[in-house]
Amino acid sequence: MKHKEDMEIYELLEQETRDSFMLTREEDRRKAKEQILKVQEENRRTFNRKRKESTKYKEGDLVAIKRTQFGTGMKLKPKYLGPYRVMKVTGRDRYQVQKVDDSTEGSRNTSTSCDHMKRWPCLDME
Repeated sequence: MKHKEDMEIYELLEQETRDSFMLTREEDRRKAKEQILKVQEENRRTFNRKRKESTKYKEGDLVAIKRTQFGTGMKLKPKYLGPYRVMKVTGRDRYQVQKVDDSTEGSRNTSTSCDHMKRWPCLDME
């Protein structure tokens, strides 16, 4: 590589290699993006097939909330606490709730999501 011509040939070869690499890289990126979108769509279809619409609650509804803190001796305790009254709908299936009966176990005011709630079994049909 002592001659000027040899250096020019070397630079041309190097430029050709760079260009070839850039083309294959862009093509590989495009293929990878297509593959990712295909897998995401398949995952979305599989997930949505088993998913049901969340229960919507409105202010004033009586609900039970799932116990989220566990410890020793909790095996025989109820899995849900309540009754709680929905005080505010905060969006995205989130709710502010307040305990109806202060003599029962659980926090007085809390926020929870609909997947940790269920309707309180009302014996008297209002």
